[in-house]
Amino acid sequence: MNAEPLISVRDLVVGFADQIVLDHLSLDVHRGEILGLVGASGGGKSVLLRSIIGLLAKQDGKISLFSIDRDTATQETTRSIERRWGVLFQQGALFSSLNTRQNVEFPMREYLRLSEKLREEVALIKLGMVGISSEDTGKFPAELSGGMTKRAALARALALDPELVFLDEPTSGLDPIAAGDFDALIQTLQQTLGLTVFMVTHDLDSLYAVCDRIAVLVGGKIIVQGPIETILACEHPWVKAYFRGKRTRETTRTLGQTTH
Repeated sequence: MNAEPLISVRDLVVGFADQIVLDHLSLDVHRGEILGLVGASGGGKSVLLRSIIGLLAKQDGKISLFSIDRDTATQETTRSIERRWGVLFQQGALFSSLNTRQNVEFPMREYLRLSEKLREEVALIKLGMVGISSEDTGKFPAELSGGMTKRAALARALALDPELVFLDEPTSGLDPIAAGDFDALIQTLQQTLGLTVFMVTHDLDSLYAVCDRIAVLVGGKIIVQGPIETILACEHPWVKAYFRGKRTRETTRTLGQTTH
């Protein structure tokens, strides 16, 4: 794997009023990998994602993407690097007044100079890539199932052919079969398109199935990171409870025993 970090976070501090959520957190995401970020509910996973992409202001620290420091980047440079990533938000965040195809076209309207016909054709290709049939491209978000909403949001995240994709709880709210299918889709797209994926998740199956590395966020810091074997060998109480607790899969417990 290329050692160049596509995302570099150093000593990041983010808080609200007098509450510090991220406390001098540091993390690298390497080109071509799928990194899974896991942590307690309300522990700052989505805060970290939103800070990286610039939706939340930081109090201290440094964030670099594509070797560009966000603090010193010009507005033009910032806009250019924003074209190089796509985001799938937790609930899909589709525009309710636009149909599925129009939602995917939206980033193209913002950033690309394409004819209406070409924009529509590209949107249909992206929707096809994520498994949405042509009959469903005219449906509005309210008419889509949870799994279809996630797929449409993923197609929109891929609209500008990004190098980097952020996924915020991509399988939340999906039944186990739909979640498994979505995991397989993410892995296939990552391998086919050469994507780097930053995935916030609490889904153990996703962590096992698709992640090259896992980073664990506890107490505002990354307390351990590495492949699943490294995480299972960690003796931190939260990590042990999460990965080897009573509700953990039998296969997880078995693999955890083999690491000691």
